[in-house]
Amino acid sequence: MKIAIFPGSFDPFTIGHKDIVERTLPLFDKIIIAIGNNSEKNTLFSVEERKEKIANAFKNNKKISVEEYTGLTIDFAKQNNAQFIIRGARNTIDFEYEKQIADFNKQEGDIETIILFTNPQYAYISSTLCRDLIKNGKDISKLTI
Repeated sequence: MKIAIFPGSFDPFTIGHKDIVERTLPLFDKIIIAIGNNSEKNTLFSVEERKEKIANAFKNNKKISVEEYTGLTIDFAKQNNAQFIIRGARNTIDFEYEKQIADFNKQEGDIETIILFTNPQYAYISSTLCRDLIKNGKDISKLTI
C-alpha cells in the first residue's frame, strides 16, 4: 500500500493545497493530510477548526484522512508507515527549502519526497497572505476551502 503524508500548518488550507492533494491522488492508495501542531506558531485558526474544514472538503474521498501531529514530520510518517511526503513549491525559494528537508528525510528515514510545482493560477496564494487579508477584513473565500 502506497501511503503519503501531506504535512503543513494549513492555517488556512488554500485552494492551492487542495489542488496539490487532488493532483497526487492517482499516485497513492492513501494520503494523510497532516496538520502540524506547533505551539510556538501563532495561528489564526485552531487545529480543530482546520481539521474539520479540511476533512469536510474531502469527506467523499475514502483515500484521504486528516490528522494532527506534533514533532518531526519524518517521525509521523514512520508511525503511519508512509513511504512518501508530498510538498508543493510555488517558486525557487520554496523549492530550495523543500529540497533541503527532502534530502534530510531521505538520509534519515529513507522517505521519498514528491515536490509538485503549484499550478500558475495558484502560485500567488499562501496561507500567510490569507491570514493577512483576514486580519485586514478582506474576504478570502475564493482562495480557501
